[in-house]
Amino acid sequence: MSEPVTLSFARLTAAPKGVLIVLTDESLAFGTQTQKLLKGADRAVTRAFDAERFKGKAWSSLDLLAPAGLDAPRLVVISLGKAGELKASDFLKLGGLVAGKIPSSAREATVVLDLPGTKVAPEAAAEVALGIRLRRYTFDRYKTKKKDEAEHGPLAVTLLVSDEAATKRTFAAREAVGDGVLLARDLVNEPANVLDPPEFARRAEEHLSGVGVEVEVLDDEALARAGMRALLGVGQGSIKESRVVVMRWNGGPKDEAPVAFIGKGVTFDTGGISIKPAAGMEDMKGDMGGAACVTGLMYALAARKAKVNAVGLIGLVENMPDGAAQRPGDIVASLSGQTIEIINTDAEGRLVLCDVLWYAKERFKPKFMIDLATLTGAILVALGSEYAGLFSNDDTLSERLAKAGQETGERVWRMPLGPEYDKLIDSKFADMKNTGGRHAGSITAAQFLQRFVEKTPWAHLDVAGTAMSSPASDINKSWGSGWGVRLLDQLVKDNYEG
Repeated sequence: MSEPVTLSFARLTAAPKGVLIVLTDESLAFGTQTQKLLKGADRAVTRAFDAERFKGKAWSSLDLLAPAGLDAPRLVVISLGKAGELKASDFLKLGGLVAGKIPSSAREATVVLDLPGTKVAPEAAAEVALGIRLRRYTFDRYKTKKKDEAEHGPLAVTLLVSDEAATKRTFAAREAVGDGVLLARDLVNEPANVLDPPEFARRAEEHLSGVGVEVEVLDDEALARAGMRALLGVGQGSIKESRVVVMRWNGGPKDEAPVAFIGKGVTFDTGGISIKPAAGMEDMKGDMGGAACVTGLMYALAARKAKVNAVGLIGLVENMPDGAAQRPGDIVASLSGQTIEIINTDAEGRLVLCDVLWYAKERFKPKFMIDLATLTGAILVALGSEYAGLFSNDDTLSERLAKAGQETGERVWRMPLGPEYDKLIDSKFADMKNTGGRHAGSITAAQFLQRFVEKTPWAHLDVAGTAMSSPASDINKSWGSGWGVRLLDQLVKDNYEG
């Protein structure tokens, strides 16, 4: 991971250093402190507004090199449009926009969070800082020739704020969440020859034990004893052993039931005997995006000392074609005792999740279970990369997830479940089959998983379009997005902390 930025906060009256970034609105006015900073450069700024026909449209910007009357190598003016209508996610976006306007050659920059007639609250300022940090992330571990910033040190960004102490306190929690997002991105971006199931488990234990998470790793032998034959069937064609990692954060009352998060962790998916086409198969190193999110989330909750009991479980396998691999037509018995006919070995994620869901339900008796999985290409057809598919047996949990999605910008769209779809996965030879065919592919996958949750409130998030190879955004230019960490942290913070 490369994160070439250090962040600090200072009072609005502090002297700026390096590239100067200031804010305006649709009126093209500046805050009081900004006016003082720009005194002497008023004429240069006004002329630039006129020359560029700058009208203050939301998210528009103006870039002035070495403006006359100002001791700064560059001045960037960013307009927030109707500044009084901004949401928290807009300030996160602003941070990403700010980071994108700082040239790679810059070593210092100052962001003046000052608006006309409006005080930028500590919460908003912390979101800007988080946006800067997320945008500056790059994954260049395997590049032998790195960009100039590696030679000259990181970029130092100072945010001038109205309440320095409160902003620092607020950002401490945001920084923990940012750490979780970046951890998830790192995991998704790693190549599969490096990040196999045992190595993923090792890294999860390494990162999480340092922030107080209890980590338990179940190896092949332990999984066989437990009866996770559906999960083990997926990995049996690989020379890499499978793992299940159980992560526990105990931040709530001792006897309170935990909330549970389950992640699909197929560290590489060839499709097995039902092998995938060669084109684009390299992307299947990211088929563990759900497990990466759960790992990053558990880090975030622990690092910010969330007042909740939470458990994260990730099923880690590699799906390879081999003489030992399972075949279409095989029948396996899951941990629940239900039997599954394998129709397509490329419908493997649900086989991993079904055992882990049942294990989580039986062992921890959680308040709810949310699983995340890069499960189906069908969800991309339905929703593209703007929303994750949400399937649930619980309206309250669904509504809370949707609300958290709107607050964070990691949006979900609820999809249907029903007995009519359930019939598509009935099998002639076993209790069910692992795919219902081409039609309603995301729905039948969710129907399959629902058979392993019983009465526990449950939500399934199909993140195939959002966890990896998703379009670049204001806060992410990386192939792996870390999607879901902020969403689920917000869900916990809003609804489940004491």
